[in-house]
Amino acid sequence: MENDLRDKRTERGLTQQELADSVGVSRQTIYAIENSKYDPSLELAFKLARRFDCAVEDLFHPELDDP
Repeated sequence: MENDLRDKRTERGLTQQELADSVGVSRQTIYAIENSKYDPSLELAFKLARRFDCAVEDLFHPELDDP
């Protein structure tokens, strides 16, 4: 899933470790999400959105098939 997590994180001047600590995950998890190697759980997606004071849809962009 495409995401803007790295952009949001760097705009705020946060390291991967600082972001990870603030949402209760490992730095490796943040790295994997930023590099589209891991899709976060719904709970983690909401924690990240809350951390950046934005909607989940502002961070994550799922590839949706047309019906």
